[in-house]
Amino acid sequence: MSFANIKAIAFDADDTLWVNETLFRDAELEFCKLMKDFMPEDECNERLFEMEMKNLPMYGYGIKPFTLSLIEAAIQFSKGKVSNTTISEIINIGKGMLEAPIELIDGIDETLKYLSTKYRLVMATKGDLLDQERKLIKSGLEPYFHHIEIVSDKQPKHYQKLVNHLDIFPGEFLMVGNSVKSDILPVLEIGGHAFHIPFHTTWEHERVKDPVEHPNFKELKEASEMLQIL
Repeated sequence: MSFANIKAIAFDADDTLWVNETLFRDAELEFCKLMKDFMPEDECNERLFEMEMKNLPMYGYGIKPFTLSLIEAAIQFSKGKVSNTTISEIINIGKGMLEAPIELIDGIDETLKYLSTKYRLVMATKGDLLDQERKLIKSGLEPYFHHIEIVSDKQPKHYQKLVNHLDIFPGEFLMVGNSVKSDILPVLEIGGHAFHIPFHTTWEHERVKDPVEHPNFKELKEASEMLQIL
């Protein structure tokens, strides 16, 4: 694989630049403890995921949509018997996630610092605009990025629009992310390059069963490996 033509590198945000998914898993555990009088934990987790998937087309991605799903799930799981106190606790779970400190992925700061001297760097992520902008500012990584792209979803058309905006060809674009479904496959589909850096926890919605086999694809263990490749 040759990277001589790469002009712009885009990075996913959550679980590529900073830790995110563990916040959601911890919140789900906390929520299901609040629901213990209404259903077992395993059933709670399963039905909560179903609720999130049902709401995804309407609410989109992010902490605030997740919190709305928690509240709706609590009302449904309890058949309307959940107390106002418990609803307040659920709201506080969401607020706690929004206020959580930013924990950078190991090596990402040094990697971005180096790559920003050679390439145009882009943060390309999905989710809530306000929340993602807030996390980027808190992370201290904002100065490394030439452009910020926050979208409702990551489909081939979204990446093609980004490539067009950057005024480059797909073969000059490299995407780096932890989700094969959102960060890798759509980019390969439009003719771009993609590096997959797995995070130890993956949301069930983002899981892909089949391994990726493509000449423009490479799997890395950590971001710092890019310094030896690019």
